[in-house]
Amino acid sequence: MPTYITQGRYTREAIKGMIVRPEDRADAAARLLAKVGGRLISYYVTFGEYDFMLVAEAPNDVQMAAALFAAGSGGGVTDLRTTVALTSIEAKGAFAAASDIAPGFKSAGGA
Repeated sequence: MPTYITQGRYTREAIKGMIVRPEDRADAAARLLAKVGGRLISYYVTFGEYDFMLVAEAPNDVQMAAALFAAGSGGGVTDLRTTVALTSIEAKGAFAAASDIAPGFKSAGGA
């Protein structure tokens, strides 16, 4: 299954609500991902530009997008940013495939 890294921000209202009634958002994320056939690998609250980061697996991009759309529709998170991650073995395969096709590729503006 593809691996996805998602970062996002909590809305001000969500933060206020979690201060009044603390909750483990990893549980909610895990349940949401399970509904699309995925699984939560890890969940972190982070400092800096984003408030949280999660690493997850999902069957495909469409299923991951569905989970992200559902999360965003609740109004408690914003600025979701998701990156597809390759394992080192998958990256090695991509580099090997690129070595076969790179010689025939003409770069933009190339002669």
